[in-house]
Amino acid sequence: MSKPSWQLSGASRDAQSVTADWMPVGAPAIHDVTVIESRWINKSNGRLVELCRRDWFAGGLRVDQVFHVVLNAAGVSAWHVHEHTTDRLFVSSGHARVVLYDARADSPSYRTVLELLLGEHRPQLVTVPPGIWHGVENIGNAPAVIVNMPDRAYDYQHPDHWRLPATTSEIPYRFRGAPTTGSTI
Repeated sequence: MSKPSWQLSGASRDAQSVTADWMPVGAPAIHDVTVIESRWINKSNGRLVELCRRDWFAGGLRVDQVFHVVLNAAGVSAWHVHEHTTDRLFVSSGHARVVLYDARADSPSYRTVLELLLGEHRPQLVTVPPGIWHGVENIGNAPAVIVNMPDRAYDYQHPDHWRLPATTSEIPYRFRGAPTTGSTI
């Protein structure tokens, strides 16, 4: 079969990235991490989206705290992990890259990196269990608002947070934005 006259030398066809129902194709999975897609409901006076529901979780849902973080354009909050706390992240405004790294030696997805693109136009709730290092990068031009609904409230005297710099060599991933830390996501 000859190539079409319009095709230039060296061009290659895109690989499939989504299914017909717009679910990502080929994204690596991390054991115990869930991504639940929500949908916008158009109303006569605006729109509504569900961030989280108890019936989305087979074993029930414990939320001990809810907070939101405003991450400036090109801002990065990475890397952090919890020993006991499960985070539930939802980007309610803006566009962010959430990157997860499974450092649990006993996990079937040990050393897997998962990169997710979250934003207000395709609402999703990501559940990040203990032992999963995670970082968030604002990839938009405006501040991004990230809502977190952890199952344990922040303990001021004994925080369940461990941190590494965004540029660490311990995790095989490099953020494209400014290597900054500080916000608690």
